[in-house]
Order: sequence, then structure tokens, then C-alpha cells
Amino acid sequence: MKLISWNVNGLRAVMKKDFEGISREMDADILCVQETKMQPDQVTDEIRSLNGYKSYFFSAERKGYSSVATFTRPEPIKVETGFPDGWNDNEGRVLMTEYPEFMLFNIYFPNGQKDDVRLQYKMDFYEHALKYFERLRGEGKRLIICGDYNTAHYPIDLARPKENEKVSGFLPIEREWMDRLAAHGYLDTYRMFHPDRADMYSWWSFRAGARERNVGWRIDYFFVSPELKENVKDAFILMDVMGSDHCPVGIDVEF
Repeated sequence: MKLISWNVNGLRAVMKKDFEGISREMDADILCVQETKMQPDQVTDEIRSLNGYKSYFFSAERKGYSSVATFTRPEPIKVETGFPDGWNDNEGRVLMTEYPEFMLFNIYFPNGQKDDVRLQYKMDFYEHALKYFERLRGEGKRLIICGDYNTAHYPIDLARPKENEKVSGFLPIEREWMDRLAAHGYLDTYRMFHPDRADMYSWWSFRAGARERNVGWRIDYFFVSPELKENVKDAFILMDVMGSDHCPVGIDVEF
């Protein structure tokens, strides 16, 4: 089974850049997209039935903002939006599809660059997410958590770590949460197979030809709970896929 995650930076915009053809070529069994920026009434039949997928959408209350969607071939046994334990996800960030073998979280984690208020929101979101994941693991669930985490974990995960030490997305407080995620046993699947590989990124600024020069950040991930370690057979970054300021990332799993 192939799972792919991609922040498309506007699903309607990327549809005009042959998203249908790109997604057909990637041939994922499950395709998770973030930052669709779509309201329910903007989801056309063409998008809803893309390449024969079943599709699920979760929209922000604010128009043209955030929002996520999951396109899946296997039928999920359960679908949930948001965190069903008290967090008000009015920004359309969390979409969970459950299958017999695992629970898949498609998450667009907040960006903390705007100001201190948004940074605190990001950290609160991180904390709530980890507590919820751990609660589910305590119930015997096996988790796959994909999406745009909006943080580069290690210096190897961005082109210019020194210059960005005081920039949200590489702040010590954000990276420390990633450390704790790993300390709880969650595995960065890409580093499972490519522990020392540098210059592999998933996001580039639109400014100053950053993508052409590969001045990027690896902020899109598939993490899995340790119970799934043996099921993950490969992890990859599709840096050649265009259409967004992010590129797709993915994993192959077997059950």
C-alpha cells in the first residue's frame, strides 16, 4: 500500500496544474492533501471523485484558509474531523481515516511565523496532538501521522540552519516537541531509510529562486507509532513533482 502526503497550497489552484494527472501518476492508495483552502460548496464533482477515489474533506470556518482532504481507495471503517476530545479545530486541520490495520491522521499543523500568539497556538496544538496520539496508543491503536508539520527537526533537514535558528519552523521549542514525539517512540519514516541523507527537502520559498537552488526545508513527514515499524517498507520524497511550494512525501507499507 502506498501512502502520499502533499501540501498543495490551494487545491483549486493545483487542479489547474494537472493535479488529476499528477495524482494518477503517483498512484497512491491513499493521498492526503493539506491546505486545500476550500469550503464544502467549492468541492466540485470532478474533485470529489478524482481518479475514482473516495474522498473526505474538512474545511476551516474561515474561507480560503487551511483545510485538508483525504483521497482513498480502501474504504475507511471510520472517519473523524478535528480532535474529538475538546480541541476546537475551527481551522480545518485534522482529518482521521481509520482502517483495519491503522489509524491515519492527515494533519496541517499550524505555522508559528506570524507572531507570538500564533506560535503559542502552534505549541498548544502540538501538545494536544501528542496527548491524543498517546491516548489512542493506550487503546491499542496503531498510528500513521502525516502532513505538513511546519517544523524542520534537525539541521540536516534544512539548507540554512544557522540563519534560521530564531525563525519559527526551526526554533528550539518547536524542535524539542519533535524530540519528545520521537522519545515516545514515533518514527520519522524517511530517516528510517535515509538517516544521513542531506539536501532532501519538501518545501521551498517562492522567493529568490529557492527551489531552483534547492534552498529548502524538510517539514512534511510521515511518522508512525513504533508498533508499525516492521510494516514500513520504504519512504520517499518526490522533489520533482511541481505544482505547489511543497512536494509530496510518502511511504510504502505492507500488512
